[in-house]
Amino acid sequence: MDKPEETVETLIIGGGLSGLYAAHLLSRTKACFLLVEARERTGGRILCSEFQGYASDLGPSWYWPEIQPRMAHLIHSLGLEGYRQHEEGLGRFQLSDGAVRTVRGLAMEPRTWRLSGGMAALVRRLRDEIPEHTVRCNHPVCRIEKQGRSVQISVGELDREPRARIRAHCVILALPPRLAAATILFDPDLSHPLTQAMLRTGTWMAGQAKFCALYEAPFWRQAGLSGQAFSERGPLGEIHDGSNNGQGPYGLTGFVGLPAVRRSHRRPLLEAIRDQLARIYGDPAAQPLAVFYQDWAHERFTATPYDQAPMVEHPVYQPPEGRASIWEGALVFAGTETAEEQGGYLEGALGAAERAVLLCRENVEERSL
Repeated sequence: MDKPEETVETLIIGGGLSGLYAAHLLSRTKACFLLVEARERTGGRILCSEFQGYASDLGPSWYWPEIQPRMAHLIHSLGLEGYRQHEEGLGRFQLSDGAVRTVRGLAMEPRTWRLSGGMAALVRRLRDEIPEHTVRCNHPVCRIEKQGRSVQISVGELDREPRARIRAHCVILALPPRLAAATILFDPDLSHPLTQAMLRTGTWMAGQAKFCALYEAPFWRQAGLSGQAFSERGPLGEIHDGSNNGQGPYGLTGFVGLPAVRRSHRRPLLEAIRDQLARIYGDPAAQPLAVFYQDWAHERFTATPYDQAPMVEHPVYQPPEGRASIWEGALVFAGTETAEEQGGYLEGALGAAERAVLLCRENVEERSL
């Protein structure tokens, strides 16, 4: 016997920052909406591991108030606070033969900020602002079907009977385009050019792995180092100070420079990272209080096989095939990879959500006339 179908005005697929912000905007207007998320948690690529009251960002960790007004406003309006990324001191550079040189520090412009409590604090505060009954985790979408003037989504696995069906006047697809094209069946089929555009849109961070080591004292600062380092040898290719705000624990955080196919063995990789940190910063770096590691290439709700190759530069993102919506406005694209400005960044996720909510409101109002 088929399960009863649920109906809402707006359905959001994806509980990352873009989807959560869209839900936040809709909740402020008392709209009838529902957000479904495949994972058991919300936040998407925002993920923190906590230790001694400090949250280490294993996903995005920076924002730039001077050029990201949406992020700055949202953080302020939610009562959160940020602090500047520590960059004072000299840097380190590791050559391909393993030799380490001290170099002039490279402070970023404009100045980079971190969020107190980690970016997970932003997710938690947004969740607090959204009615609990409007968010459902463990709800992977396997099929999106246009039926007349509405859209029906199926939750579950493609080769099994759907666990739930939900109908909406407008659907906000707050997923990376490549992930959506590779994992969801669309009916009617998306056009070939649109499908190819979605598959060509690389998912930011999907091929990356991130590492954080926490210490009782910032021994690198005491030695006149900023914590910033770059390496031609690896396994870490880029390292920064990833410390708490003005107190312990203190951290070194970095991005693994090896491609995903060479990161399958976790234990020897972590040992190699400790050895590298000791070579760059001295023996104390080999004895962290805690170590956290996240490989996004192994996350089925982030990465696809197309994302295994690392990106060498930041892509220029935009709505796929230049289209912010399809199906006469019934399916709207969100997510940072579809942003018209600052795609790939948290700011882009917010901008894409604002655009999607505006388009969905127009769609729902038109259909109610």
